[in-house]
Amino acid sequence: MLKAIQKAFKVKEIRERLLYTFLMLIVIRIGSCLPIPGVDPSYLKTFFDSLQNSGMGFVNAVTGGSFSSMSLFALSITPYITSSIIMQLMTIAVPKLEEMQREGEDGRKKIAEYTRYLTVGLALFESSAMAVGLGNQGFLYAEHRNFWGYLTVVAAMTAGSALLMWIGERITEKGIGNGISIVLLVNIVSSLPQDVMMLYERFMAGKSVAVATVAAIIVLAVVLATVVFVLLLNGAERRIPVQYSKKMQGRRMIGGQSTYIPLKVNTANVIPVIFAQSIISMPVMVSQFFQVDYSTIGGKILLALSTSNWFKPEAPGYSAGLILYILLIVLFAYFYTSITFNPLEVANNMKKSGGFIPGIRPGKPTSDYLNDILNYIVFIGAVGLVIVCIIPIIASGLFSVGSLSFGGTSLIIIAGVILETIKAVESMMLVRNYKGFLND
Repeated sequence: MLKAIQKAFKVKEIRERLLYTFLMLIVIRIGSCLPIPGVDPSYLKTFFDSLQNSGMGFVNAVTGGSFSSMSLFALSITPYITSSIIMQLMTIAVPKLEEMQREGEDGRKKIAEYTRYLTVGLALFESSAMAVGLGNQGFLYAEHRNFWGYLTVVAAMTAGSALLMWIGERITEKGIGNGISIVLLVNIVSSLPQDVMMLYERFMAGKSVAVATVAAIIVLAVVLATVVFVLLLNGAERRIPVQYSKKMQGRRMIGGQSTYIPLKVNTANVIPVIFAQSIISMPVMVSQFFQVDYSTIGGKILLALSTSNWFKPEAPGYSAGLILYILLIVLFAYFYTSITFNPLEVANNMKKSGGFIPGIRPGKPTSDYLNDILNYIVFIGAVGLVIVCIIPIIASGLFSVGSLSFGGTSLIIIAGVILETIKAVESMMLVRNYKGFLND
């Protein structure tokens, strides 16, 4: 891998793209440190601590700490991610958008334009709700609690989210890999030192050398095992063999080659986890704006929905919320896979091209066969996602570690983005080698 990186830096085009990506990441970290005028940091710390106790560490992780400090990039690219998911679902539900997507490059550019507009709209809504909902509670200094103060907060947060979206697209165009994914990656990685310090204070600080060493080895082993499991989960796939029949074209016999359909075990990647976390955490976040009596049935339900209350020995009943969390992950894994992979369409395309799965008749039998295999491997992938996501939750509950931002969801994103970026560099190197061969 080191040799591949050294070779990549020797190529001028790739070196310039890597440098451009690095400079854009510096801009992101600078923007994450620029505070929004008028925001009271003391109130913000108290408010964020209450959100941390509600299991919202991941929200702060994907913003690179900007959410807790309410900086220019406080919303990060979450509005863009949400709008992208909405547009992806809309292309399935709205025939005009589905037709536009099939038009090729022009149609995809139009959908990308709609996604940008929707991103700005969502950023406006989220920043307005935060400014108005928290402004009079101490979120803003007294002298800034007026129209211009609220407008400044809304404009700064919306502009920051739009700027991050622009930076992500520029990295995709002029840098290396998927820009939006890389923005997510650098934000999550920036929270790693804080998590390491939290683990150190909980398991090693104040302990004897022997106890601290054993604790460090155990923590490191669990983290490495989780990382390896995530890599296996992301790379696992079921290959369905496909055989194409031979046919005459003019005087030549073409076809007859063998290939396969790669069905990824983790087809939906981290999307089911993000959906499940959003639904679970939304009632808990909204409740922070009101005075809630946690002795009532509604209050106990909110406590059960808070991930920070799961696996606590003193309150095992609150872990019932974990059942809903697991069900949502499995449900969204099947749902997202069903809208991104259509077995009937794949079977029909294979039939038109003269392809078939050995031992399976073309047409509907092929579609049913693919659907059965897909249901099987999606369940395995969903179970894998659940295992990765509950490991940090178990550690937080049983050992009172606190809300870890560098959890299972973050690891899945980090592993996926790093592998995707490495493949992008390798593809550019491969294209360069082909060009060199043709030029010779």
